[in-house]
Amino acid sequence: MTDRTRRAWRSVGIDRCVIIRYTTVVHKVINPSADSTQTAMDTYDLITRNAEEVVTEAEVRELADDPEGKRVYVGYEPSGVLHLGHLLTANKLIDLQEAGLEVVVLLADVHAYLNGKGTFEEIRETAEQMKAQFIAYGLDEDNTEFVYGSTFQLEEDYTLDLHQLELSTTMNRAQRAMAELQGDETAKVSHLVYPLMQTLDIEYLDLDLAVGGLDQRKVHMLAREELPELGYDVRPCLHTPIVADLTSGEGKMSSSEGVTISMEDSTDDLEEKVNSAFCPPTRDPEDDLENPVLELFEYHVFPRFDEVVVERPEKYGGDLTYDDFEALAVDLESGELHPADAKGTLATYLDELIAPGREKLRELRA
Repeated sequence: MTDRTRRAWRSVGIDRCVIIRYTTVVHKVINPSADSTQTAMDTYDLITRNAEEVVTEAEVRELADDPEGKRVYVGYEPSGVLHLGHLLTANKLIDLQEAGLEVVVLLADVHAYLNGKGTFEEIRETAEQMKAQFIAYGLDEDNTEFVYGSTFQLEEDYTLDLHQLELSTTMNRAQRAMAELQGDETAKVSHLVYPLMQTLDIEYLDLDLAVGGLDQRKVHMLAREELPELGYDVRPCLHTPIVADLTSGEGKMSSSEGVTISMEDSTDDLEEKVNSAFCPPTRDPEDDLENPVLELFEYHVFPRFDEVVVERPEKYGGDLTYDDFEALAVDLESGELHPADAKGTLATYLDELIAPGREKLRELRA
């Protein structure tokens, strides 16, 4: 667990949860059968692999004991093009499908409208592009339910529950829940409604587990506090890590600042971005920084590939083959693996992961 995560965890006073960061993990090839993965990893470990937070461990273990028919979701505000932030949670959804859970992807068109992202027609168009990219990336289309928020969030029962939450939730509490998602944007009334709707989505989608990045933590804690007040059950949640800024190792990778990797990137674009990435020869840089190259190996590459091969000329020691992230991280720290070789290899594997989505985007835009 990083110092950044410890500080963030304490800031919201989360109780009864466990913080997890795996370094040694079991890997799989792209789109493997569920059987091959679960022979090497039990269901709980598969469900929580690479999760930064599990709220709560006891609830998720109970879910893992009987996953069949259980429903898990991630909500995405339609933006058109998937980037690595989307794909990190998508990796977790793939794990959850292999564990036997039913996956629901909420295409949050009403949320996007409240956030000023365009007309419903424009938002629906970008949502369809996202859906196609998720399937191209590896979500099992037959076992993934894509739901538009507008299909249930405008119904009378939902609206009345939303008004009830508006009565019981202070403005300060709602704004705290939205703060990490809102960023530096001036607060609007719609921003206060946004997390209340996310709270209700968990109930109205009939879910058993909610998944999101760490920036969703306060929203999920709000849901755990408020849903019982409406007579609904609380649900456990998993939070995936936030990958550091690619060029500095600070904060988080940001698509708005043009420093993320997305399915729009060509092979050359991706290589240029990765080769310019911050990658000191350590997993724990000084000054509260992170090593984004190692994070991308850990959270994106190793969960999707059975092994990683670093190709090097014989005069530089020949190829290196890694079956797990830990071995690669150790070699980077020892000097056996040079940062330039790590970056080149990372670019190759990331390109293979996003290539199907890139091609899908080209088809949609042709």
